Parts: sequence; structure tokens; C-alpha cells
Amino acid sequence: MTDISRSTFDGDPSRDEAELLRLRECSTEPIRLIGRIQSHGGLFGVDELTGQVVVASENLEHWLGRDLREAGSETFRWALDHGLAVDPVRAEFEGVSYDVIPHPGTSPKLLELEPAIPGMDYVRTGVVGAIHRLSTITDPDELRQQAAREIKAVTGYDRVMCYRFHDDGHGQIVADEHEPDMESYFGLHFPASDIPVQARALYVEKRSRVIADTEDPGVALKSLLPEDAVVDLGPSELRAASPHHLQFMRNMGQASTLSLSIVAGDRLVGMFTCAHRTTRRVPVLLRRALEVLATHVATQLAAAEQIRRLRRQLDVRERRIALTAPIYGRSDVATVLMSGDRTVLDVVPADGALLRLGDTVATVGLVPDPDRLFAVVDELGAGRFVWEALPLDHPELAVEVPGVTGLLVVPLGTDGDALVFVRSEVARTVDWLGDQRPENRDTALSPRRSFSLWRESVTGRSLPWGEHAQDAYDLGEDIRAAIVARTQAELAELALRDALTGLHNRRFLDDRLEDVLQGSEKSVAVVFLDLDDFKLVNDTYGHEVGDAVLAAVGRRLSGVARAADVVARLGGDEFVIVCVDAEADDAAAVAGRALGVLREPILVRDTVVRIDASAGIVAGRGLAPGELLDAADAAMYRAKRDGGGRLSV
Repeated sequence: MTDISRSTFDGDPSRDEAELLRLRECSTEPIRLIGRIQSHGGLFGVDELTGQVVVASENLEHWLGRDLREAGSETFRWALDHGLAVDPVRAEFEGVSYDVIPHPGTSPKLLELEPAIPGMDYVRTGVVGAIHRLSTITDPDELRQQAAREIKAVTGYDRVMCYRFHDDGHGQIVADEHEPDMESYFGLHFPASDIPVQARALYVEKRSRVIADTEDPGVALKSLLPEDAVVDLGPSELRAASPHHLQFMRNMGQASTLSLSIVAGDRLVGMFTCAHRTTRRVPVLLRRALEVLATHVATQLAAAEQIRRLRRQLDVRERRIALTAPIYGRSDVATVLMSGDRTVLDVVPADGALLRLGDTVATVGLVPDPDRLFAVVDELGAGRFVWEALPLDHPELAVEVPGVTGLLVVPLGTDGDALVFVRSEVARTVDWLGDQRPENRDTALSPRRSFSLWRESVTGRSLPWGEHAQDAYDLGEDIRAAIVARTQAELAELALRDALTGLHNRRFLDDRLEDVLQGSEKSVAVVFLDLDDFKLVNDTYGHEVGDAVLAAVGRRLSGVARAADVVARLGGDEFVIVCVDAEADDAAAVAGRALGVLREPILVRDTVVRIDASAGIVAGRGLAPGELLDAADAAMYRAKRDGGGRLSV
């Protein structure tokens, strides 16, 4: 089912103004205080203190001032006294069988009489089977269509439609069951003024509504109340419709209608509307059963929509995780997001995307010049992040990025870092229930004369971002979290690294050597190296050259160590190689290679420096980290005492 965003309807200014005028006019219409009921039934307003009739419909005004308990039927009198708990009560009144409908909590207490419809008493039982058949459907579109089909079968109306209301107020017909000779309205949109806000509020309060005859002018209410007193017919079953609405229905070819509300929480999200080409009444008990069916459908729809949302969110979340997971490692952020097997466009469909992180700008897909695009983004400011009609909203900026109609900006920090998705213009058509232009109305406030399909072309806009906007913001949160976690990990790693050589430091050895010793099933050996006469290098060439030599030593030691070994600089000119799962002979081989590579000349700029080193080796099991290091240090000093440039085990 096509989902059209609000921005779709910001088109013809004159038509938009006329729609706003209709909405304002509808909001002032006294539909609750209309003062009339449909003429096939009757209404009483009873003063609860005296029992007297203080309000009566014109066809029952002879009861004004009388006590209804004078009515001959005991059932009717029982309904009057006790019927608040029963809705309705079948009773005889003035020789006619009525469904008597009491309205608790009204003042005066309203009592409505609808003539019983012969042969319709058991039709409502068909609703039970309909609910059972609908209960297994999980697809929202199928559920709406099948529910419309079931309601049509039970009620016998010529057409049953299901409306869905969009967030901006306009509606769409998402199911249409009709007789073969009637045109289909399926998929057509209609403006918010067709069912304005105050009417929707009544549909939430009153879950069903029957108009038995659109030609019926209704009967007025007569009253003994003060002139300024009003009777709220909001809860009434028989409340008359406004002349505007009756004309609307007649223009649609509807002689009678039944509407059933689809309510989620306290919000009207849809309706079933039954329409017939001749007058038609539906007994109140059948209406109550259909209200239950509509409530059942509303609950199922809410569950189905929630399942759909959760499935979609799970799918998008999995794609976000797969995309951002490499950021936690050492992969380049821009490369991960914009150049890998997966990119940000796999999370948020768009023509292209641009990423700005510090001084880095990366792109994917079809994008405008990055400098121009980010200049436009910076000019738009941080107050709004979604545009679907940039040329219409900001024509002065749109010229800087030709071809860009939709923008979705995801801030990634406070320094202008951002991920920006772009979309180009997409021409679309919107199918309306009736021509929306003034030519199809007698006046701006009149209902449309024709309701045949009218197709409008919409240009100057991108596809609506819709749910993808939230996907983009969630992706931004994931990117920010990954960058922060990565930065924290890098800082933690730096704390365990020697800044000069990049090797592990003494803190790392203190923290980790015990874990290494405990995790090894074999002997662990430590090679302790100290550069011979390194002070002479600093004194002769300066500390800058000395630092370069130490860095070179670190690289050479890393080159001769085994993959599982740990190389660390303890400080000054002291280095340690921890050989995991190694005996003394294994460590001696590593130490021998180390002493060999250190004897090779080191070139620092134009200076050739030659150094030598002494090494001490200790291997064993069950020793504490401090004992191993102390023993290896002592062995190294024995090598120095023996003349240096050698190793001692």
C-alpha cells in the first residue's frame, strides 16, 4: 500500500488554502449540538429527579412534561428504571416494538427508541464466525480486506471500505469490497476535511454510527429546558448528520451508511464504512456485535503492525551492526562506512551519501560536490535535519547543489562532523477520491460533486524519508558509540605502550605477565637485554639520536621475536622479551638473534651508530613475575661483568 507523506500535499497553494478553510469551517460546526435526530426513531430526555420528560423528539413531543412510567409496557418501565446496565432492552411502547437504548451519565438522561427490524434478530450471530475467521490473519493488508469482506457479508451493504488515516490527517482507502457494477475506490486518497478532527473525536467516543437515509431531514428536539440549555447528542445513536455531510454522501451515491471505528489507544487510526444505494437500517444489537469485531480488528492490526515494525527494526539493526562492527577495530572509519562490501546505503536507501569526519571527507553513490554540499548543510543549520523538497523550501541554497531534492543530515559530533544522505527528485502520482480542484465543487466549502479517481502529478520532491530517517539517526548513534569505544580502547592501549618505541611498557608487564604465566602449560622464559655503554651514544651524538637508536632497537627486537612472544621496553635502554611456552634453549636462540641484529649498524640521518647489548635468560615454571624479571636482570648483569655483548643463562 502506498504511503504518501505530508509533504506530498503541499502543492497548489489555492487548493491548500481551500482545504484549510474547510477544516476551520468543520471545526465550528455544532455536530454534537445539532438538535435533531433521524426520523425513524425517537428520543427522550428525562429529568432524573422528577422522572418527567423534559426533552422529546418532535414525533414524541406529546410526552413532554409527563412521566414515562405511565407507559403501558412493564418492560419499557423496567428499561427506564434498570436499563442502564442493559443495552438495548426490547420493549413495547405505544403498540410498537422498540429497541430501547439508555445513555448513563447524560443530563438529562437520554433514552432512545429504535423500531425493531423484523427478521434481523439473529443476523448478529454471523459476526462470531467472522471474528474466528479473522483471528488467524497476521498480515495487516489482508486483515483489512478480509474484514471488509466479512462485514459486507453480514450486513448486506453494497460497499464496505476500510479507511486508514495518515499522520498528517489525510486518509486512504486500503480495502474496498463492492458490488460488481460499482467502481473501485481501492488505494485512493482523500483530504482530512472529509472526516475532520471533531468528527474523528466523536468516532472515538461512539464506535458505530448509522445514517439510515441521506434524504431524511430528521426531526427536531422539543424541550422544556431553559432557552440557554443545550442537549449534547454526542453519545446518541440517532443523532442527525450535518447537511454538508448528507450532501457529501448523496454526491457519492450513498443513500445510507454504517461506520465502525478502528481505534488504537485513544486515537482513530481507521474506519470501516458501509454504504448502500437504498435506505437501510441496522439493528442496534448487530451494531454492537460489529463494534466488537472492529475492536478485535484494531487489536489485531496493532499487534500485526508491531510485529512488522519489530521485524523491520531487527533487520535494520543487524545491518547497522554488520556495518559498524569493524570500526571497533583498527579499520579506517570512512573506508568502513563508505567503501566496504556494505556501506551506509545498505542501511538508508539513497542516491548517495557524504561523510565528514574532521578533515576527512568520503562519499558513496551519486553525490554533488562535497564542499558545496557541506556549505549548504552548514547554512541550513542544526535545527532541522530532514528535507524532502529542498528546491521549494530553500531555492537559494538548492542552486548550489543541483539535482539534490532530499537531504537527511545525521550529526556525528559538535565540530561539524556529519553523515549526509541525498536523494534526487522523483515524480509521483497521487490517486485521489474525486477531483480535488475547485472545479469539482459548487463552492470552496461544498463537498465534491464527483468522486471518481483523479490523478495528481507531484514533482519537486524526493521520496519521503519516512522510517529511514530514524534508521539514519540510529546509525549515527552506532557510529558515535563505535568511535568513542575505539578511542577509549586506543587510549587504554597507549597507556600500556612505550611512546618512543611502540613496544609494551613496564605497566603492561606488571599487569599481564602473571596472566601469561598462569595461562601457559609449559615453561616461560624471559630474556632481559641492556644496551652496552648506551650513555656514550647520548653523550656523543645527543639525546635525539639516542632516541632514534632506541626506536630502531625496538623494531629490530620485534623482528626477531616469535609471533607468540611479548617484547617490552622497561625504560631507559632496558628491554625484555617474554617467550611463551619456551625452555631456556628456545629463549637463548631468540636472544642470540637479538644480539646479532643489534650489532648491525644503525643509520640515523647521516650518522652511523654501532651498539652492542648484554642479555640474561631465565626459564622456569611456577615463578612469580617479579622473581622471573629479577632473575633475568641478575643474569644480564653477569653477562655485562663477563665483558658485555653476550648472553648469560
